[in-house]
Amino acid sequence: MATVKQLQTTLKLTFGLVPIVAGLDKFTNLLTNWVDYLGNNKGMIPFDPLLFMKIVGIIEIVAGIIVLVRPLIGAYIVMIWLICIALQLLIGGGYYDVAVRDLVMAVGAYTLAQLTKINTEGAR
Repeated sequence: MATVKQLQTTLKLTFGLVPIVAGLDKFTNLLTNWVDYLGNNKGMIPFDPLLFMKIVGIIEIVAGIIVLVRPLIGAYIVMIWLICIALQLLIGGGYYDVAVRDLVMAVGAYTLAQLTKINTEGAR
């Protein structure tokens, strides 16, 4: 049976590495054309959407690093970030499947935060 520490470590690696990979891909577009996810909101951005996505990529890389170094704080940052992405996708009028996926991932990030609390309290 997996321990709280093992579950916490698995989620920490997941929510640390996935944002870093997604953030790096904002510079290469190997996984997808990220600008497409802006949908109808492209006109609301006061500068080039590609530049905007690179800024998003930097934020995601930093968030992933924070999860790896400070999982409790990082998990909440990633959770909020995923909720914001899901809301943007819903408002943008498309990619509803991705919005739902991001909301489910936000629940996973919240679970990481709670497991980290339990693991920290158990170490005292």
